[in-house]
Amino acid sequence: MADKTSNEEIIIYYNKESSSDKKTLAFAQSLGSPVRSYTHDNVPSTATGWEEILSNLNMEPNEILDESHPDYIANIQGKEFDNAGWLNVIQNNPHLIKAPIAMKGKSAVLCIKSTDIYRL
Repeated sequence: MADKTSNEEIIIYYNKESSSDKKTLAFAQSLGSPVRSYTHDNVPSTATGWEEILSNLNMEPNEILDESHPDYIANIQGKEFDNAGWLNVIQNNPHLIKAPIAMKGKSAVLCIKSTDIYRL
């Protein structure tokens, strides 16, 4: 399940292998709010947690995935999934998330650009 967060604390899920994701984390840490960061190895493992995050993002599960990633192309591209299926894809393949996800209270942002963190 997604971690409960105060209205002041920023929670960020990111790819530790990505320099742009690390830059987004650095921007988050510069905002003056407490920051809890989780790498893709430690993202929510339940469908309920992902449903909450996606609801806060106001996005569908497939919208947060990197369609250009080789694993996406090899295993997912062209397949049809219902909502539960897409949640399962995210749960089992968090490395396919295309950008860091930052949350503060009930606000959430998919940080395509590092500076998107400022939209929180």
